[in-house]
Amino acid sequence: MPTHAQARFDYAVPYPSARLPVFARNVVATSHPLAAQAGLRILAEGGNAVDAAVAAAAVMTVVEPCSNGLGSDAFCILWDGQQLHGLNASGPAPQAWTPDHFRRRHAPDATAPPVRGWDAVTVPGAVAAWASLSARFGRLPFEALMAPAAEVAERGYAVPVVVQQKWAAAATLDALTRQPGFAEVFLPHGRAPAVGERFTMPGAARALRAIGATRGRAFYEGEIAEALARASAAQGGAMTLADLAGFAPEWVTPIQQDYRGHTLHEIPPNGQGLAALVALGLLQHGDVDLASLPVDGAEGQHLQIEAMKLAFADVYRFVAEPASMAVSAADLLDPGYLRERARLIDPRRAQDFGAGQPVKGGTIYLTAADERGMMVSFIQSNYMGFGSGVVLPEYGLSLQNRGHAFSLDPRSANVVAPGKRPFHTIIPGFLTRDGQPVMSFGVMGAHMQPQGHVQTLVRMLDHHQNPQTACDAPRWRCNAGLSLNVEATMPAATVAGLAARGHQLEVISDTYQDFGAGQFIWRLGDPAVEGYVAASDPRRDGLAAGW
Repeated sequence: MPTHAQARFDYAVPYPSARLPVFARNVVATSHPLAAQAGLRILAEGGNAVDAAVAAAAVMTVVEPCSNGLGSDAFCILWDGQQLHGLNASGPAPQAWTPDHFRRRHAPDATAPPVRGWDAVTVPGAVAAWASLSARFGRLPFEALMAPAAEVAERGYAVPVVVQQKWAAAATLDALTRQPGFAEVFLPHGRAPAVGERFTMPGAARALRAIGATRGRAFYEGEIAEALARASAAQGGAMTLADLAGFAPEWVTPIQQDYRGHTLHEIPPNGQGLAALVALGLLQHGDVDLASLPVDGAEGQHLQIEAMKLAFADVYRFVAEPASMAVSAADLLDPGYLRERARLIDPRRAQDFGAGQPVKGGTIYLTAADERGMMVSFIQSNYMGFGSGVVLPEYGLSLQNRGHAFSLDPRSANVVAPGKRPFHTIIPGFLTRDGQPVMSFGVMGAHMQPQGHVQTLVRMLDHHQNPQTACDAPRWRCNAGLSLNVEATMPAATVAGLAARGHQLEVISDTYQDFGAGQFIWRLGDPAVEGYVAASDPRRDGLAAGW
């Protein structure tokens, strides 16, 4: 039970509050202070922004396990000082996975793989992302990058407020808590930890040191891979040692869309970053200048919502592994097509463009930048909270449930197949102007992610709000049909104006899950002289830290 000192405080926040932007020449912004501080530590030891991002990402697997873990997937966009690079570290389906595999094991009429258990687990890609980034762009030994996370896992940390809320909510889900190893690792004393209570992950410390010593090979070929394969075989999973050993991340060229003199870059499919590009393209080619409208007014918000719904209608229909797509990203970003689609937006009426049904997510996003000009936009995720629920206690290793994003419908571009990557929701973002870096950023939260990209960019580029203000501002989230969630802090007149246009509104106070959370680093000029301005979302426990 919590100690007297822990139980004395009420950690609710009864008053509105705003964070101030952070200015520095070296910055790390994450959703947990210990991860940001680990990144700064690595920078102080001579590392660069890639080193800092990898170290911070490793710490995040320990301090925010309700969102990510060693068994997560990851994506990255980075500016190396000369050009942009993209990394797709989403893992593929095991070779045994077919639609018949799931219908035999679960239900003849199943439409998707299950949410929990081994049949939700694709090959985890996050560790391979760390190793690949370090090998190509890092300066410090990879083992040194894993050291801060191993120390935090072994010594423990006091569980923060927002993480504890999500952890406690997960502890009520029988489908999650009955999975192998989950309760042993994540429900000490038979419950979720309390706010301020110390939590340790000795198994994760062991895994992180093995990963560091082998540059990640232990996870895919060595002792951890062998433990994963044994557990899979013993517990009815399809994952094999060959599935793990055969994985490698893919270096990709980011796709892009111009908007208001800037260019937004996203990872190409199998991710949903294309939705943010399409929505901005619709706004760019529409008839209304958003900058001329009130920043928080109903008219401007409505136009963004309708553009977002149009974008989702296309993305949910067409986006999958690129080889399975009937149309390309370039087709959906064609200016003529965007102009044609933009004409469908009625400024006075909400419409149902056939957007798909959103799902709950569990993701962390972080960004780092250094005084030499390197900027890193990095995201990793379990997909839905704690993911599959499957945990290997001896390694503190929790596994994502990204396989649930596959379809079992043979007509779908996203139908499951051996070695195929599923549709992904996690998307790092990057902004340039005239070919030069401007901002590394991202907004966590499943279906909310491209919506967060669009809303924050409109605020910064059309209305000149600084990154922290754009991050703090109230958000909306469109769902299926005319359904729309808005934050409780949205102006009452705006809510009324949206309702009058036909949006079916629900005002929600749970900002963590429903409205995403972001981290932003905007370059002010010469990084060695002017540096950067950074923001961290108040909807999580995070921190933008710099020196």
